[in-house]
Formats: sequence, C-alpha cells, structure tokens
Amino acid sequence: MTASGITGLARGLRTFCGDVAEGFFEIMHNGFALVGLAVVFSVITLGTRPDLRQQGEERLTAWLTARQAAASGIKPEPGAIERATAANPGDLPREQANVAYWIAKKYRVAPEPLAALVAEAYEVGRSARLDPTLILAVMAVESSFNPFAQSAVGAQGLMQVMTEIHSDKYVHFGGQYAAFDPKTNLRVGVNVLQDCIARAGSIEGGLRYYVGAAHLPSDGGYAEKVLAEYGRLSQVAKGRPLPVINPAPKLRAATKPVAPVAPPAQQTPAPADSLEIAALS
Repeated sequence: MTASGITGLARGLRTFCGDVAEGFFEIMHNGFALVGLAVVFSVITLGTRPDLRQQGEERLTAWLTARQAAASGIKPEPGAIERATAANPGDLPREQANVAYWIAKKYRVAPEPLAALVAEAYEVGRSARLDPTLILAVMAVESSFNPFAQSAVGAQGLMQVMTEIHSDKYVHFGGQYAAFDPKTNLRVGVNVLQDCIARAGSIEGGLRYYVGAAHLPSDGGYAEKVLAEYGRLSQVAKGRPLPVINPAPKLRAATKPVAPVAPPAQQTPAPADSLEIAALS
C-alpha cells in the first residue's frame, strides 16, 4: 500500500470515529433532554394532581419501610405512636409541667406519660369543675399511677373504678376493657368522683363515698391521705419546691374500711351505691 493510501485510510478512520463520537454525544444530549422533559412533566403532573403525589409517596414509604423491616427483622407499625399515652413535659404550661415532673420523681414514673395524664386531668377538671390536682391526688393514693392496677375486689386502673358497677360508663369508650386505658379510666373516675362530691356536699365527704365508707365509722384514713396529697400537689403547681419522699406502695384494699361486727339484725348493710373500694396506696 502506497503512502497516499495509508493517509487516506487514516483520514477515513478519523472521520468514522468522529462521526460515531458525534452521534454518541448527540444521542446522549437528546437522552438527557428527554429525561429533563420527563422530570419537568412529572413535576407539573404531581403539582396539579395531589392524589398522584400522595400515592407515589405512600408507595415509596411502603417500599422503604419494607426494606427496613427486612433488614431489622421487626415488623413496623407507624400508627403505634397514636396509641401511646405520652407527651413532652416541656410543652406543658409551667404549672402543669411542675406537677408532672414532681409526680414523676415521687412515684418513679416516666415524665412523658405523666405529662399526658396531667394535661388530661387539667382538661377534664375544667369541664367537671374539679381541681385537677385533686384528681391527680386521688390517682396517687388509688394506684400510684399504675394504669394496670387491680384490687382484690375488682377496682381497676388509675382511679380504681369498680368496673362492674360502672360498666355503663364505659359503653361510650368501647366496653369494659377501656378501664385500662389511662385517659378513659381518668374520665370515668372523675365522673364518679364528681357524683360523690355532689352527693356528699363536700370534698372530704365525697372521698368517703368514693372509697365506699360513707356509712362506716371510719374510712381507714383514705380521705386524709388524698387531701394531704392534694395539698402538696397544689403547692407544687404554684411553683413551691417540696421534697420528694417516695411512698412505700402497699395494697390499700388490705386496710380498707371494715364495718364493725354486729348481730345480723343490728348490722347496717353496706349501701348498694357504694362506688369505690380501691387498691394501691
């Protein structure tokens, strides 16, 4: 092959390679342009169709959740947080936060669920025209803030409501098992306490009704305990620092009021409307 032929071949190869490169870059350019147009179209579509955007987000979230579940071995349940009775104590008004932190320390309960209960007590107390710190004091003496407490006679939950006696009050909450939902038990307990105080005409008398000792010589010191804790919580709510002394938990049912022994003919029967015989102190 002559020198001129080799030169022509080299030129041809350069031309061929240049054409191929130019075509490749043109294709890539057009491809990026198409991708850009697709992205713009997608953004416009999602902007005008919120339903499509929501579906896309849900599918993406489901895919990511499934990937995370596969990696961790734990079945996720994003809606579980809605069942939690908890709140940030720092988000409460100062008065409520003071009460929540103090109770948490005294009764060795996490402040987050206490914050939710304190906020609920203040809200329900306003509706029932009862001091929320009185409601919390009843809870303290009744269950030491254990939402799953149950006495030997069937008093259940935070406020140790006699579920069988007050089953009608749980109908609107889905049934008797709602007695172990902290907020539901609080609301029902406040309703019972409100009735007791109205019947007795005083807080102390109402507490005697609440514990089922209205017609007994003694309530076993129940009203005195509640009123003492009520006084302490009222001071804490006002910002007065009080020392925290952890109570020694014991079954209040073991020291419940007992009617004096008497012959059957002379014994005063316990009233049918005795409302509460509770559990923990």
